[in-house]
Amino acid sequence: MNEEPLHRDVLDELDDDRLQEIAGLLGTDTAGAREVVGTTVSEISGGLQDRAVTAPGEVQQAFAEAQEAPLDGVVTLGGLASGGLMGGLLARVGESAARTVARKTGLPPATVTQVIELLIPALLSVLSERAARGARR
Repeated sequence: MNEEPLHRDVLDELDDDRLQEIAGLLGTDTAGAREVVGTTVSEISGGLQDRAVTAPGEVQQAFAEAQEAPLDGVVTLGGLASGGLMGGLLARVGESAARTVARKTGLPPATVTQVIELLIPALLSVLSERAARGARR
């Protein structure tokens, strides 16, 4: 995988409006939003790594699909998931990450879930780019 930490790539992928929206949800400034994004992406990354051990076929298939085509769609943690296998995988991992981040930060789980829903498109884009680069090597 890329040497650049995943959270930095995700922050680079987020536009200023999305980061402001996250800050507004959290009741903080953009520096506080960046911190929560870093913690959240770290938890999601750890969840993906755990999933790679417990369900390697699912993760391999999701990354293989991500290599083939750009991922489109909107993914929500509460139900409808589109964006292919990777989107669904991120939604499942995101549920656990939301609970963990809420415990670590003291934020309401519902707020963390909303933040994750805003992060998933950026995560999909970054992971898709990384998977495609890995396939070209």
